Amino acid sequence: MKTLKSMRLHIGIFGKTNVGKSSFLNRITSQNISIVSEIAGTTTDVVEKSMELLPIGPVAFLDTAGIDDETELGEKRLEKTLSVINRTDIAVIICDFNGIDEYEKSLIEKFKSLKIPYLIVINKSDEKPIDEKKYQEILDITGDEKRILKTSVVSDDEIVYKFKNSLVKLLPEDFINSPKIAGDLIEEGSTAILVIPIDKEAPKGRIILPQVQTIRDLLDSNCLSYVVKETELKSALENLKTPPALVITDSQAFKQVAEIVPEEIPLTSFSILFARLKGDLKAFAKGAEAIENLKDGDKVLILESCTHHAIEDDIGRVKIPNLLKKKTGKNLIIDNYAGHDFPDISDYSLIIHCGACMTNRREVLSRILKANEKNIPITNYGIAISYCLGILPRAMKIFN
Repeated sequence: MKTLKSMRLHIGIFGKTNVGKSSFLNRITSQNISIVSEIAGTTTDVVEKSMELLPIGPVAFLDTAGIDDETELGEKRLEKTLSVINRTDIAVIICDFNGIDEYEKSLIEKFKSLKIPYLIVINKSDEKPIDEKKYQEILDITGDEKRILKTSVVSDDEIVYKFKNSLVKLLPEDFINSPKIAGDLIEEGSTAILVIPIDKEAPKGRIILPQVQTIRDLLDSNCLSYVVKETELKSALENLKTPPALVITDSQAFKQVAEIVPEEIPLTSFSILFARLKGDLKAFAKGAEAIENLKDGDKVLILESCTHHAIEDDIGRVKIPNLLKKKTGKNLIIDNYAGHDFPDISDYSLIIHCGACMTNRREVLSRILKANEKNIPITNYGIAISYCLGILPRAMKIFN
C-alpha cells in the first residue's frame, strides 16, 4: 500500500529562477519530474513528487516557481510558492556561485520564524566556485555549516548521497520519533473499542483514514482492537470480561456513545486524537471555549484541508453548523473553506479545523500560528462537537 501524502516528510525546494531547482529535483528523484529550461519562469505551478528516499523513508518534494519573477504572472506564482511554506517540513534553498540576496534572506527569516529546518544548496560549483566572501555571508546567516551543501547538480556523482546525509542531520524530531495516535494512552495488551458508524460519509467497502491509522497504531503498540458500530457497542461492552482501557468513537456518534459507555471508562474521539497528532491539543481545547462567547452576526470559518464532494448531511457544512447554532442560540454566519491555501481570516470570531487526516502537522501548526497572530480562537471538529454536547472534559480526561 502506498504511503499517503499526509504521512510523508514534505521537502520544499525554493530559490530564484535558473539556479537549478528543477534540475536538482530531477537528479534526486532520478526522473524528469520538472521541465528544465534557460527561460525564466518555466516552473509555474508547484510540482509535487512523492517517493521513497532511503533511509529517510516516504517523502514528498514540492518544487516551486522562482522567487524573483517580478512579472504580473510571477506575482501569482510567488503567492503559490509562499503558500507551500505552510506544508514544508524541511526547506531546501537552491542558489549558485552568486550567493544569496534579499530574496533568499526573506525566505530564511520565514523558515526561522516558523521553526522549519532548512538547507542551502550552493549549485553550479563545476562552472564557478563561490568566493569566500559570499560563502561567509551564507555561513553568518545560517550559523552552521551543516545547513550548507556545495555541489553541482550536473556533474556531482555523489549529490544524492550528500543531500541525504545533509537531510538526516536536519530531520525534525517528530519525524524521527513518530508520535503515537492512541497506543501511548493505554497499556500494552489492553483493549480499545473503536466505534465506527457506517453512514453516508463512510466510503463503500472501506473505512476512513483516521480509523485505519488508529487501528494500525494500536496493533503496532501490541494493544487489542475491538471494532464495532454504535448500534453494537452495548453488546460489545457486555461481551468483554474486562472493561476496555479506552473507547474511541467517531465524533458524529459522540452523544450516543457517551450515553452507553460508563463514566469510569475513558472515552475520546478519532478527531480529538488527530488534534493531538496533527496539531496542538491544548490550543484546540482552549479555542473551543470561544463557542460560549459567540454573538449574533459573528462569523465562523469551517476550515478543511482537502476538497471533497459534500453530502446531504456533511459534517462540516451541516452537522457542525447546526450544533453551533443549537448550542449558542445565535444567528451565526458560517463559511466553509477547503484546500491548502489559507484564506483571509481577519473577520472571523472562531475557526474550526477538520481532523487534518489529509495534510501534515506542519500545515496545521502554521494555521494555528496564523490564527494566534490575529488573536482568533481555533479548534477542531471533534473538540468543537464534544464541547457543544457538553462532554469535552470527559473526552479530554485520558490526556491528563
